[in-house]
Amino acid sequence: MAKITAIFWDIGGVLLTNGWDTPARHAAAAKFGLEADEFEARHTQAFPIYERGQISLDDYLTQSVFYRSRGFTRDEFKDFMYSCSTELPESRAFADRVAATNLFLMAAVNNEGRELNEFRIQKFDLRRTISLFFSSCYLGLRKPDSAIYRLALDVAQRTGGESLFVDDRPENTDGARDAGMNAVRFENTSQLSRDLQHFGIEIPS
Repeated sequence: MAKITAIFWDIGGVLLTNGWDTPARHAAAAKFGLEADEFEARHTQAFPIYERGQISLDDYLTQSVFYRSRGFTRDEFKDFMYSCSTELPESRAFADRVAATNLFLMAAVNNEGRELNEFRIQKFDLRRTISLFFSSCYLGLRKPDSAIYRLALDVAQRTGGESLFVDDRPENTDGARDAGMNAVRFENTSQLSRDLQHFGIEIPS
């Protein structure tokens, strides 16, 4: 087995909460009086395009929420969207310890729209932990398409064998393996620590 020299991290569900996920959208529908099924249908059409960087957050909101007049503003809705992001303290601290070893390139491979992505990077100082961000909004590709992992490997100048990808969703770890990477599905920090040991990675507590 090749020595691991780069660890690629998902962000939502691993280091932070999944900011604009189904529970968050349900909460938004309740708070702002949206018709939940219609909102979800419009979200499903617009959000993948937003995550690939092909439309802006305002465009997404026009398609999913503000296609008619509302009793609240875009800024109020955006503030709610941003408020749905919180840090996962235990796993974030673990990733910080991995980064502190200075043994690995630390990169992210994540699906996120530009405005939400940049808010989360700045709000939670993700640059403290991550050096490179292979985000769907910058690359025009989304997980689990194996092309996003291959592009990340090319830019990082790493082979799949010396790289490890961490994600909470099995379809995304499968996509990484299809691209030739090692991959671990994240469930909790204790499990992740044990799985990293299988790759010869020991992280100080």
